[in-house]
Amino acid sequence: MIRTFKAAAVITLCTAVGMGVAAGPAAAAEEWDPFANANVASWDPFSGGKRVADPFVGTKKIKVAGKSVNVSCSGRPAKGRKPVIVLLAGMGDGLDKLAKLQKTLSKKNRVCSYDRLGEGASDKPSGKQTFAGTGKILTGVLDRVAGRQPVVLAGHSLGGLIAARYAPEHRDRVKGLVLLDATPSTMLRDVKKAIPASAKGPAAELRAQNLAVFQGQNPEMLVVPDGKVGYAGNIPVEVIKHGKPYLAALPTYGPKLERAWTAGQRKWLALSRQSRLTVAKKSEHYIYVDQPEVAVKAIQTVAAKAPATAADLA
Repeated sequence: MIRTFKAAAVITLCTAVGMGVAAGPAAAAEEWDPFANANVASWDPFSGGKRVADPFVGTKKIKVAGKSVNVSCSGRPAKGRKPVIVLLAGMGDGLDKLAKLQKTLSKKNRVCSYDRLGEGASDKPSGKQTFAGTGKILTGVLDRVAGRQPVVLAGHSLGGLIAARYAPEHRDRVKGLVLLDATPSTMLRDVKKAIPASAKGPAAELRAQNLAVFQGQNPEMLVVPDGKVGYAGNIPVEVIKHGKPYLAALPTYGPKLERAWTAGQRKWLALSRQSRLTVAKKSEHYIYVDQPEVAVKAIQTVAAKAPATAADLA
């Protein structure tokens, strides 16, 4: 997640846990909340609870951690070892932005997407969010749409960063990753290094806006600190970088930003021994819009290769 300079304007460029079932009468599907009355601090997702997928098609709101989360699913329910694909949009985007990609993928796979808190039709967060909180919402969504099925996470920009940070801590269920121009793990440092505090004009504005965004001044109120790249297991990982160097449009400092972004994409390869980096030569940041065929092929490839274990299916 950075703010990109383009056509003399600063534009957003973007750049995860549980299940507690409360005793009592069964709630309506729309009111289902995997965190209701749960002690999150001591919560154990494998302490005997059941994860049962809801095979709904369309859009509905579910309750997670007391918040209403807007979720969309398409395609037939996954069976056996076939994973559920879950799409994560970038900052400032709702699930509607992913609708065309979801529709295409759903011809062969079960595909879902959701609005994170502060985005689209989901509730706003109560205060500043952390990656742990964002991960808790993601887990609630996965419990609902995938149950105990394996999942493949495909994230764009900030959605890619969230997916990449979530996967290493949830290797039991995340069996593949696709990162579409994902925000690098050290973007805060990279922005400070590429654009010095002494910068003037548009570059100074770009720097100031990005630092504010990283501190939580964004629709999701998500604080985005730098972090290390974790290991998500020996799963298929496709990292796709934009090919059109649009960041270089920023005078003086643009080339440094481009180099930092490219280096950040390479760092994501440490997620797995089965990681691969490719370049979408005709794309700027929105690869799944500029070259949808590239995104579709990568996601379908990962979904086909995604491993599953007995633990996933028990």
